Amino acid sequence: MSEVFALPTFQQSAGVPKASNGFVGRGVPDVAGNADPETGYNVIVDGQPSVIGGTSAVAPLWAGLLALINESLGANVGYVNPLLYAAKAEATFHDITSGNNGTYSAGKGWDACTGLGTPDGAALLTALGGKSTA
Repeated sequence: MSEVFALPTFQQSAGVPKASNGFVGRGVPDVAGNADPETGYNVIVDGQPSVIGGTSAVAPLWAGLLALINESLGANVGYVNPLLYAAKAEATFHDITSGNNGTYSAGKGWDACTGLGTPDGAALLTALGGKSTA
């Protein structure tokens, strides 16, 4: 949670708690993905199989999902963060309620460990105005 940036309007109902300094600021992360390097993504690097995780795996995953959503919509969704917190889109996330990232623990609803949770991509596309083919 930010100790500097103000809580944006789109996060007003997310239940972002106070930061350690008492300030209620921008809640991060917004969303989650499988970042565990033990259960992450199978890749081949220089001909060698490996499993990777972390932000380096999840950020491209989200970029690819949004590229597919943009393509399906025939337009760019633009700044997607406020759209994710709209009730219709927020309902497309799988809430992560257990686990931790070493600092914060996951729990019911938005949390500083997993944000809104992991997406159902087809449902998110529909919530953003597209037609799912799944």
